[in-house]
Amino acid sequence: MARLILASGSPRRAELLKQLGLSFEQLSPDIDETQKVVERASDYVARLAKEKANTVLNKHLDATIIAADTCICIDGQILGKPKSKQHAFRMWQQLSGRTHHVFTGVCVVNKDYQEYCVVETQVKFQQLSLNDMEYYWATEEPLGKAGGYAIQGIAACYIPEIKGSYTNVVGLPLHETVMLLKACLPQKEFL
Repeated sequence: MARLILASGSPRRAELLKQLGLSFEQLSPDIDETQKVVERASDYVARLAKEKANTVLNKHLDATIIAADTCICIDGQILGKPKSKQHAFRMWQQLSGRTHHVFTGVCVVNKDYQEYCVVETQVKFQQLSLNDMEYYWATEEPLGKAGGYAIQGIAACYIPEIKGSYTNVVGLPLHETVMLLKACLPQKEFL
């Protein structure tokens, strides 16, 4: 089996890869994640996924690297991780009763190959009351999550509909990741 490295510190991405039965190492590259001026969400996540993958590859040329970056976008604005309760409430007010977009860039790279893709999923939130927001904040689940929510957790009860890949919203679209790995690795080495 080829040596695989997940270039991410995300426990959610690691859990998703483990679902596939893959053995891999996990390294978290240190890159500048600042969004460039007038950079679209899809371009932003693609750029970060490629930078993460190549940063790790430069130190581990014998490995195949999987990297990803996910963002929440509404009204052309990327919503980051909540910095405070007030920040989370502002984001949820934007998302409340509306559909937003989740973009994940995935890059698979080794010394002979580099390919990437961007996956988009539409997520609809119910109208959130102040009580909903107070309750959800108190769970501490929103901390460290883009857009201030985790679809695989309590937030699922606020989401009546998604269009597209569920695993994309969690942080790693598995179907597309497998397609990139199959293109990169010989069949005998993967699934």
